[in-house]
Amino acid sequence: MRPRLLKPGNRLLVLPALTLVTLGAWAAWLGWDQRHDVQPDGSETGPYEAWQVIGLVLTLLAPVYWAASRRHIADAVLGTTAGLTVAAYYDWSDDASGLFVVGVGMVLVGSLIATTVASTVIAAATRESPDRPRGHEEPLRR
Repeated sequence: MRPRLLKPGNRLLVLPALTLVTLGAWAAWLGWDQRHDVQPDGSETGPYEAWQVIGLVLTLLAPVYWAASRRHIADAVLGTTAGLTVAAYYDWSDDASGLFVVGVGMVLVGSLIATTVASTVIAAATRESPDRPRGHEEPLRR
């Protein structure tokens, strides 16, 4: 069974669609929380809580899985990385110290590595065997 190929027009939509989905997920999970929390000892934390970042990661697994399982590994990696990097830059660029660039660079490298690993694992796990197409299981032998 030959893998189903997308039409060239449809294939060109995967990367921008993943980028837009990632931007929307950032806005939904992190974009609304801009306040740092002051702890009793005077230190500041935030603005994001751990549950927000975990929610963002879990939300992004769905579009990455969708793209990687259809062999759009590069689109999954580049679209997610671009979306997270642009969102972080936009969200943090009001920092007067300029150190936000370091954070944006860390988001870029971290998301590039994480989505590459996740996409590769997903693509390998969902690969169909050329001699045994999906839906055709071997009978049980007794």
